[in-house]
Amino acid sequence: MFDRNSDYALNKKDPDAIVCKSATGIHIRLTRADFSSAEEFEKWKRWSDENYHAIEKADHRHSNRTISLEGLAELSFAVLSAETEVMDQYDQEERARLCRLLAEGLDACLTVPQRRRLWLYCVEGLTIKEIAAQEKVKHQNISKRILAAKKILKKFLERWVQNGTKNGGK
Repeated sequence: MFDRNSDYALNKKDPDAIVCKSATGIHIRLTRADFSSAEEFEKWKRWSDENYHAIEKADHRHSNRTISLEGLAELSFAVLSAETEVMDQYDQEERARLCRLLAEGLDACLTVPQRRRLWLYCVEGLTIKEIAAQEKVKHQNISKRILAAKKILKKFLERWVQNGTKNGGK
């Protein structure tokens, strides 16, 4: 972020003076009249512009690569406890187990064409007409087959939830 009140900005903005901070922190202006010649002023003006620019770049490099103490405190809270890590791993394993059971159940209750059409429609986002064009059949046929697959899937999932996950609810 560029600071319009930085020493560099104030000095660069005023081409007829060298703007710098005094020892007390007050900005002072040195004009051409404060130098013995115009060449002397130009030399020091050029030097001050380059020097302030280098300082400004160094400040940006430093601030872009550091973290505030508040940010550091937030990072310390981001460390997971051993218990949380174990529970997360257990949850992932449980989700994977349920997904395997569900996939096995889907294989048992839907035919290959039903699974393929449902996948194309629900996951890949193809329209019924696009699926029909791919399979070279009427779109009404695809519509009926997808509707039937959804009904079968709904019944399967209801049984699966009611009876638990053993054998896909069978």
